[in-house]
Amino acid sequence: MRLIQSMGTIAEDPSQGAGEGGGGGRARLIKIAVVGASGVGKTALVVRFLTKRFIGDYERNAGNLYSRQIEIDGELFAIQVQDTPGVQVHGHSLECNEQLNRCIRWADAIVIVFSITDYKSYELLSHFHQHIRHLHPGNRVPVVVVANKADLLHIKEVEPQHGLQLASMLGCTFYEVSVSENYKEVFNAFHSLCKDVCKQQTTSTPEKRRSSLIPRPKSPNMQDLKRRFKQALSAKVRTVTSV
Repeated sequence: MRLIQSMGTIAEDPSQGAGEGGGGGRARLIKIAVVGASGVGKTALVVRFLTKRFIGDYERNAGNLYSRQIEIDGELFAIQVQDTPGVQVHGHSLECNEQLNRCIRWADAIVIVFSITDYKSYELLSHFHQHIRHLHPGNRVPVVVVANKADLLHIKEVEPQHGLQLASMLGCTFYEVSVSENYKEVFNAFHSLCKDVCKQQTTSTPEKRRSSLIPRPKSPNMQDLKRRFKQALSAKVRTVTSV
């Protein structure tokens, strides 16, 4: 795992290009941004996925970029996960600084995290989803909703079915996890998101290839230009012949 501290701007780790044990082959890159309110466990979720370890206490999130390589359906991928500082809602919109906006634009996929012990973090879901779609116009970037702290049922403020219902309304895959107790569900959430990105890239690539093979229709302006050129050429020929 490689960590780039305090990312003021998004930059890819160049050392992730070569596959491990793949004979020097280049691994495909998948970029994931993890967003959500403060205190929902975004950093713990990312570290749990990358290291399989749970660490209870973290310093204030400075926006770190984590990297690892994983295999999906026999293909090696370089996964970059951008952790982001928590945000709050002011009025009817999110207060997102430009660094967070760059993270969302940079990402191939997004994880929105809320805590079942914090109803306000749940209310941010639709705001985040709307903001993501605003920053990715016309691009159905895959989004996964993760409800964290599923082990803290004695202080829960959000019922699991409410998170599932809202995620379904938004067209997102939903996972309820306990970062502290269950690594498998954490891995499944990221693995599912990576597969969605792969499917999207696979389906979009042939379209791009086909479109590049289809000749573009001739521009009316170009046809008009050719017609005028031929007229001028024939007029010149007539002039030379008459002389």
